[in-house]
Amino acid sequence: MLRQAAVLVTPAMGAAAPPGVAPGEFLLALAEDTYEIVAGLDLVEPVILDAGIPGLDDIAWPGTRVLPVAEPGGLAAAFAALRPYGEEAVVISGDAPDLPPLLIGKLFRELGRAPVAVCPAEDGGAVAVAARLPYPEWAAGTLDDADVVAGLRGRAPGRRMVATGPGWHRLRSPADVARLDPGLEGWDNTRALLHAT
Repeated sequence: MLRQAAVLVTPAMGAAAPPGVAPGEFLLALAEDTYEIVAGLDLVEPVILDAGIPGLDDIAWPGTRVLPVAEPGGLAAAFAALRPYGEEAVVISGDAPDLPPLLIGKLFRELGRAPVAVCPAEDGGAVAVAARLPYPEWAAGTLDDADVVAGLRGRAPGRRMVATGPGWHRLRSPADVARLDPGLEGWDNTRALLHAT
């Protein structure tokens, strides 16, 4: 089975830059750390979904697809970009630089019983959404919808069409940087940028 793990990077993700850190540099650091998570997964093809951010080609490993998406945060547009390249995919928000890879694996496992699976974000929205391709028309929405799970379940044509995995956090405001655990491996680019200020 062809599986893809795609990091969706949007301009709004730079808004979480703490004082003294350039939003553009912060956005690229978050995106690169999140991409490094998916690039290290076994049996999954890493992808970057670019909503108009300069420099994303520079953080990708050779051979990684960097696909444009016209609708920042829109799930239907993100999964449509991935459709020609696989049978299952997960779209991960680019502002989750310390996301444990295990949570991505759990989403793919949930696709064995439901066509859509969600890793909810702690303060609303979703960290990641996985789906069998083609993406269901009823599953429109964004990673930033206030209650992604309730919205998807409300539009689903039947019960048990939307599974959930464990939740995690995203960095959406400067205060969210405090969520990063210095003892947790990874998020090297974000860590280096924060320590440089």
